[in-house]
Amino acid sequence: MTELSFDVEEVLPEPYAVVPNLTARLRVAETTGAVVHAMALRCQVRLDPQRRRYTDREAEGLLDLFGPRARWTATLKPFQWMETSTVAQGFTGSTVVDLPLPCTYDFEVTASKYLHALEAADSPIPLMFLFSGTVFTRGVAGFGVERIPWDREATYELPVTVWRDLVSAHYPNTGWLRLDQDTLAALARYKSSHGLIGLDVAVSDLLQGAGEVIA
Repeated sequence: MTELSFDVEEVLPEPYAVVPNLTARLRVAETTGAVVHAMALRCQVRLDPQRRRYTDREAEGLLDLFGPRARWTATLKPFQWMETSTVAQGFTGSTVVDLPLPCTYDFEVTASKYLHALEAADSPIPLMFLFSGTVFTRGVAGFGVERIPWDREATYELPVTVWRDLVSAHYPNTGWLRLDQDTLAALARYKSSHGLIGLDVAVSDLLQGAGEVIA
């Protein structure tokens, strides 16, 4: 039987990806001396918000997700960011595996709302990696197949600047917001009837009319 352990050495932006993509560099160790022929690795990546401190400004941005601070002991729970997978080549002892982390900036996604609210660079983003999958071993009797135990996991503190730099590279000074078709049509009519040059200006005009200050 193989005995595997996983450590996240670093998480970096993928510089040439068409869409926002991080890469987690994993150190995978096998401690029994068995020859690993290949490994089909699956991973759930979770955000663990109670392991982080938050400024008052960040708390305002998290109000929709967790409510006021007084409720955080009940609402600040880990939640899933993504599921991802990769295939590792054979190794003995240990190896480094690159795990792709495809990201989205859609504000309808809970994880994107959470990450967008974070600002304090001195308090990183707490991540949990939960591993599973299949290990193919090679020995004198041929090939063997084993499951990666469900208790294999690792943690990582992702700097806020890594996330913000990734988003800025793909969506400089912009964000995604999904609207109902009727709402979008009404917004387009408002833009046209007021002679505005774009939907962004139309939304800004409506917000200013409601007394909201746009920084």
